[in-house]
Amino acid sequence: MLRKLLAAQQAGLLLVILLLAGALTFFAGSHVDPASGQTVNNFLNFHTLIQMATDASFFAIMAVGATIVIISGGIDLSVGSIYALAGVGMALLLRSLGPMGPAQTVFVGAGVCLGTGLVCGLLNGLMVVGLRVHPFIITLGTMWIVRGLAFVASSTESILVPGALTAVAKASLGFGPSLYPVPFLTTLLVTLVGALYLGRTVMGRHVFAVGGNAEASRFSGLRLPRILVGVFLISGMLAGLAAFLGASFYGSASCGDATGYELYVIASAVVGGASLSGGKGSAVSAMLGAFLIVLIRQSIRTLHLDQNYEWIVVGCAIIVAVTLDQSGTRWAGRRLARAARSGAAETGRP
Repeated sequence: MLRKLLAAQQAGLLLVILLLAGALTFFAGSHVDPASGQTVNNFLNFHTLIQMATDASFFAIMAVGATIVIISGGIDLSVGSIYALAGVGMALLLRSLGPMGPAQTVFVGAGVCLGTGLVCGLLNGLMVVGLRVHPFIITLGTMWIVRGLAFVASSTESILVPGALTAVAKASLGFGPSLYPVPFLTTLLVTLVGALYLGRTVMGRHVFAVGGNAEASRFSGLRLPRILVGVFLISGMLAGLAAFLGASFYGSASCGDATGYELYVIASAVVGGASLSGGKGSAVSAMLGAFLIVLIRQSIRTLHLDQNYEWIVVGCAIIVAVTLDQSGTRWAGRRLARAARSGAAETGRP
């Protein structure tokens, strides 16, 4: 059992997270909680951990969708812009509709965000397949187009959302005041569904096959256009879900929301072990990658370092992760080549 755990794809990433968390716990210091009078570690306390999980949730959800796109051999740079447009569209529609019941408000808000994400994802997929242009170029263009639509629609205004949405996103679920586990629990659910989709369904195996070798997948009869459109649909839908949670949690939506999130999303996938050449990745690893990035950010805050170092550290983490991934791939290739030569020598074949 222990050997299987150590051999798991996420074992190394989880070990890094635990080591960093242990070091931060040691160096963070402590303070006296004014409510209970007890001495509390500045990092290892329930409030900080829930806050970190909440901070990571909004782009961890998108990272699961982006990882599925990356596994297929593509990339999606538009997720942050889809987040902004979905949030703005929801806030504008709910404001125009006026007061509604809490359940109806939540239903309409979620429907608008998910629908906006699906439409944007569908357009991305159709353009990638129909125009036969690399996804990097297509989603780079739609990133600006969709963000521009959010600017035009909102007139650069921050739009409040109904309190019924905030009540859902900030439900304490018995954890106590100022502790809001809903975004984190949603992230866990999305990660579980993503892991089951990739690992236990035929469609998930097709995504890996297309990313591993598109031409071989085409000759084996797989419908590449449908698969590629499907992965962008998933990515767009999860960006819409993240927008619903984010706008509800913070109580407003604006055209500037999630600016730069596409970098965090791709970083989470890459740090989690997804290969930009396709054919490799994991929903669980993407979530862990997101939490590692937030842990790095929290380390800088807790240790009272200059927050500008956050970009430097995250950039270094991406370079190291990609370098280690490529080194591991080359090492595995050399090992397979040696095994093939040894097998040929034993059988006497040239």
